[in-house]
Amino acid sequence: MNFAEHLMTLRKQRGWSQEELGSQIGVTRQTVSKWEMGQSTPELEKLVELAKLFNMSIDRLVGLEREEEVASSYRQTFSEMKSLGVYYEYISHIKVFGLPLIHIRLGFGPQLAKGIIAIGNCAVGLIAIGGCSLGLISLGGVALGLLLAFGGFSLGLLALGGMAVGGFAVGGCAVGQWLAMGGGAFSNYLAIGGGAWSSGLAIGGSAYGHIAVGTKEASGWFAFFPGSGYTTEEIWMLVKAEFPRMWGWVRDVIQWAPR
Repeated sequence: MNFAEHLMTLRKQRGWSQEELGSQIGVTRQTVSKWEMGQSTPELEKLVELAKLFNMSIDRLVGLEREEEVASSYRQTFSEMKSLGVYYEYISHIKVFGLPLIHIRLGFGPQLAKGIIAIGNCAVGLIAIGGCSLGLISLGGVALGLLLAFGGFSLGLLALGGMAVGGFAVGGCAVGQWLAMGGGAFSNYLAIGGGAWSSGLAIGGSAYGHIAVGTKEASGWFAFFPGSGYTTEEIWMLVKAEFPRMWGWVRDVIQWAPR
């Protein structure tokens, strides 16, 4: 592989544009383009900078090393990466408040990706995606998000997952300050689920709350269950009297209200 082809390959492997590569060594995009097209070659000073940037010798950069030596070097590099548990990493050169705009770090082991957008085994960022993620918006096996968390276990203002804890929580087991929806739902304000417990309104198969609406059983200050003789409208009027700020869509959810 000649220098032009090698330079283009190295640049693309790192996800850089010609302009991004040029900015790192102080040349224009047009200059990098000419190098990659074989129309010109870098001066010695720029070759040294390129070799340092790509962490290799000048001989290897310009294609003077024998193929087996290059292959051996790649195998050694891959072995070193494997021992560190890293198989792929991309760090964008655009930074915001000192953090890369995008950081992707994938492989084996507890490798951490940190960036505005972070993707990895473990990820920390405004938008974090990973096995374990922490961010403003988080997606992962274990997700902790200030606004939105989605994962097997999720904790956030809005949490969705197998186990969800948040201001608004939806999941197999949901614990929410204002709203919880799930197989088992626990909330201070509104709980909806197979089993629903709330200090406010509880709606479900088994409901326990200040106002409880259940298809099988209900327990609370005001309990409604099959055969109690109340209509949906009558129950809704009581809910609005007790909780004036209750969301309007809840009226449609009270579909199990006894007649």
